[in-house]
Amino acid sequence: MQVFSYQAEHNPVYARFLELLGKHPQSIHAPEEIPHLPIELFKTRTIKTGQWQEQQIFTSSGTTGSRPSRHFLRDAAFYRRHARRTFERFYGPLQNYAVLALLPSYLERTGSSLVFMARDFIEYSGQSESGFYLHDYSGLRQMTERLQAAGRPVLLLGVTFALLEFANYWRQNKRAGAKPLSNQHFILMETGGMKGRGPELTREEVHHRLKKAFGLRQIHSEYGMTELLSQAYSSGEGLFRSPPAMRIRIRDLRDPFAERQTGHSGGINITDLANIDSCSFIATQDIGRQYPDGSFRVLGRSDNSELRGCNLMLST
Repeated sequence: MQVFSYQAEHNPVYARFLELLGKHPQSIHAPEEIPHLPIELFKTRTIKTGQWQEQQIFTSSGTTGSRPSRHFLRDAAFYRRHARRTFERFYGPLQNYAVLALLPSYLERTGSSLVFMARDFIEYSGQSESGFYLHDYSGLRQMTERLQAAGRPVLLLGVTFALLEFANYWRQNKRAGAKPLSNQHFILMETGGMKGRGPELTREEVHHRLKKAFGLRQIHSEYGMTELLSQAYSSGEGLFRSPPAMRIRIRDLRDPFAERQTGHSGGINITDLANIDSCSFIATQDIGRQYPDGSFRVLGRSDNSELRGCNLMLST
């Protein structure tokens, strides 16, 4: 509630949003009552809490002709530390892993928060084998097999379309007698990303293809976005868990200010306390379902209809 009061007073965009909704900050008494800012406003507004000079501007990939979201980052060192702590909370020390990143299209543009995080993971791991692989599937395969043969833990972090392409390459160039990858030493983690890269697949379909190609029992996932500083992680079956700084709530798609009961699907609202210098309360366009233990699944995307309050701000 302290973060809400602080941002309601010092974030002009969020304050205006509350005003248009007729929500006075002093009338909000519980976390579930806090209005979440429509994520679309990151495309058209400079969203900052307080006055400061950004060290970095993260931008979303978007689609051709669309306007990208912008996240103004006040403290790059804070983001690095927070991202590391979040990963290590679920997977242990980064220094234990050779970090291999397969992020084409993201790596080929500027402003990607995912590339920023992956680069820091690579450097922080301190392992000479860690690095980016753009379109070098042959080199990535050789490195993967070498590390596996040595029993070295590997984190392969990749966008969905590139992992599927790598899976096809792996299957087509399968060597006689080659052993399947071991879940004990190999974490294959998809981060989403299929826009404009062929037919959209469900996460279940993607994971089925990756499991079959690499002989893995589980495919891991990372859930984050340009507008956030925190990430949720799934160790399999698309079931995500959030760090302490991140809280998920499910809203009714017919009434964006009504919360859905646990177990029901709806729009995903995210509270990200690490976003203290931007906006910690964001209504995403993702659809999900939350469970009693706080874990959640991402089921897809909502349509292009704007949330009430967003239309008002876009017209002012």
